[in-house]
Amino acid sequence: MRHSGHNAPQFYVTGPQPCPYLHGRAERKLFTALTGDRARELNNALSRQGFRRSQNVVYRPSCESCVACMSARIRVADFRPSRSQRRVLKRNAGLIRLGTSAWATDEQFELFRRYLDRRHADGGMADMDIFEFAAMIEETPVRTRVFEYRPPARNGEAAPLAAVCLTDILDDGLSLVYSFYDPDRRADSLGTWMVLDHVEMARAAGLPYVYLGYWVPGSRKMAYKAAFGALEIHKGGVWQDIGRPEDHEDEAHPLSVDPIVEQVARIHLP
Repeated sequence: MRHSGHNAPQFYVTGPQPCPYLHGRAERKLFTALTGDRARELNNALSRQGFRRSQNVVYRPSCESCVACMSARIRVADFRPSRSQRRVLKRNAGLIRLGTSAWATDEQFELFRRYLDRRHADGGMADMDIFEFAAMIEETPVRTRVFEYRPPARNGEAAPLAAVCLTDILDDGLSLVYSFYDPDRRADSLGTWMVLDHVEMARAAGLPYVYLGYWVPGSRKMAYKAAFGALEIHKGGVWQDIGRPEDHEDEAHPLSVDPIVEQVARIHLP
């Protein structure tokens, strides 16, 4: 179904699908295309309103029965790593980061497949082939980088990939679009470490936020995001400190959902 904003762009709503985060619920997304000369400006504006990019579209959950999915971001200036996060930083201190253009490689795809097969074999991306992977990495109308992480070179030869993160560079921060890592290094907490590394990159670049995607109260998959200090969530149309995560569990209630037309009318376009 199509819904018009103030002028352009056009917003659409997907049909309901099984929710990947809360068992027994259905998800639905509000989305629009990123096209033309203003794609970057639109992505920046909508990211500040809880949207996320996937290839050439930006989307935000617009489910019929709950509003549990909330965009999350870290305030870089206020962030201080916890004791356990400092241990993660120390454990992975030897990894070397290389920023590249948004271009997929066979080595990235091999790591991606091993990660999915071991960590998310029943997820929505489990059947992705190399062409779909390449599209995920390369189809971007905005400023996007791929950050590869490796141990130091051995005997003059590059060490195997340890982790990869696809990252958008926004006007006000870094947005982690998708990350994956060597499943044999699960004990190293590389997912957490990549977030911490992005906080340091944002701090060095003078960017105020690191966007982490959606946090969902009650979802075990998303619980790790609430462990980051200085975390804000986009709730009720505004960014606010997360406070106590358990205080947000009532968002999974159908009476908390506004009609689509009202949701679109409140979107601020550039």
